[in-house]
Amino acid sequence: MMKRSVTLLAAALALAPLLTAGAPGRSAPAAAPHAGAPASPAETGLPRGVDLDTVTIPELQARMKRGSLTSTQLTRAYLRRIEALDPKINAVLRVSPAALGQAAASDTRHRLGKERGPLDGIPVLLKDNVNTRDMPTTAGSLALAGSPPDRDAELVGRLRAAGAVILGKANMSEWANFRAAKPTSGWSAVGGQTHNPYVLDRNPCGSSSGSAAAVAASLAQVAIGTETDGSIVCPAGMNGVVGHKPSLGLVSGSGVVPISAEQDTAGPLARHVVDTALTFAVLSGDEAAAWTGEASRGGAWTGEAVPGGAGLRGKRIGLWRLPSLGPDVDALMTRTAARLRAAGAQVVEVSPPYQDRLAELEFPALLSEFHRDIDAYLASREGPRDLAALIAFNRAHPAERTCFAGQELFEQALAAPSTTDPRYRAMRAELKDLSRRSIDETMAAHDLDAIASPANPPAWTTDCARGDNDVIPSSTPAAVAGYPSLSVPAGFVGELPVGLLLMAGDRQDTALLSLGAAVEQRLGAWRAPRYLPSAPSPLSDRR
Repeated sequence: MMKRSVTLLAAALALAPLLTAGAPGRSAPAAAPHAGAPASPAETGLPRGVDLDTVTIPELQARMKRGSLTSTQLTRAYLRRIEALDPKINAVLRVSPAALGQAAASDTRHRLGKERGPLDGIPVLLKDNVNTRDMPTTAGSLALAGSPPDRDAELVGRLRAAGAVILGKANMSEWANFRAAKPTSGWSAVGGQTHNPYVLDRNPCGSSSGSAAAVAASLAQVAIGTETDGSIVCPAGMNGVVGHKPSLGLVSGSGVVPISAEQDTAGPLARHVVDTALTFAVLSGDEAAAWTGEASRGGAWTGEAVPGGAGLRGKRIGLWRLPSLGPDVDALMTRTAARLRAAGAQVVEVSPPYQDRLAELEFPALLSEFHRDIDAYLASREGPRDLAALIAFNRAHPAERTCFAGQELFEQALAAPSTTDPRYRAMRAELKDLSRRSIDETMAAHDLDAIASPANPPAWTTDCARGDNDVIPSSTPAAVAGYPSLSVPAGFVGELPVGLLLMAGDRQDTALLSLGAAVEQRLGAWRAPRYLPSAPSPLSDRR
């Protein structure tokens, strides 16, 4: 059922731009040019009418099919934009020397009518914890900065088979923020600090920080992130883009630097839900069927993105407010709920149970899982061969301590109970049970299509001495349960984006993406970043 439903959704969402031309909120404001970014067709090398900030994958593919755009032109435009703009945000670690060759191969396939799917010729950035045989994969650490892995991660193989152009690697929080007790998101010893494109002295959040910031700045059409708890959806929200954390097991984790096999998953970040859905179809192995068009002939599209909100009419959404994220975010949630109700949705307030117990158990379980899983990964790479050797490496290399010195989580993981220990097994069993019940019981009690909550607070000021200010509980239930979640732009607090996090039951990714398309269309909350050097802090962020 999952593969068939992804096929239907991908085909349907591919038609959405035809239904929503001129939809509010999806055009870059003419009065707010992007400082330092190429803008005109002459500067980008793209045909007139192709705006990298707003164009979707279906629109790009339609142009490629007509012969009015080539993947080589598109890839060159993104490479030029990286060169011009990335010095401001430091999101891209490296570009692939093979990218233009991959684009040329895609152009040949398009000329011959042998394109492989919706991602054929589309430039994609990868988080730097995803193995690539032809580029370093470091997880941000100098310990892995030598030879590339022997083989691609399985998800990279899927992208290559689909014809995607692997544009390069995005910076990330070193070891996916699982090293120090007070890390600074977006910093790695390999890549330095990534900045939030909206306000450059603000943080990009979470370990997929470079992926989200790069997409927000239109440095790639799509980026791949990874999440254990919050590291796709929080960066998406804080950088004003869409981020999808798939249900556990739908995207292979083979060849991805791990924290925990019980929670880790890769997923797409993009500027549009349609691009996120099409990329997910490739990552989950359903791209061939999605590209046949058979579903679109069956009239599967139900209008989730039709102007006027038909896709929200009758939907029941539970709003989990999380006032701990501050009065500015709470006021935005009130406005968001009013807009969804005006579109015909029924919004009821909910409070999922068991959250304190989940917070108590999750971290100890992750420590045991990290020790097991990182040892297995390191054994496959040159460099430190296990966690103990990795700890010794960090002690011996001062460059690993230039932002924050600690590796307390590594040290705690080294001493944690084995995953064969009955204490650990009891923790993980209780976590799985309570996290699933927290969502399932809430949805059943209120007959919900999804639970919604704020994905993030306004971005805090980046400060290596202080570390992150990121107690954000909204991602935890779906992350621990292995259920899907999706962050869609909800609006702004001052100059800073806030996302609306949607979550649903196991393997309900298709329904969640469809609902997310309707929410995206109704809220129209996206706007292009302006790369401001700084901005006043919201009241909720003043300390």
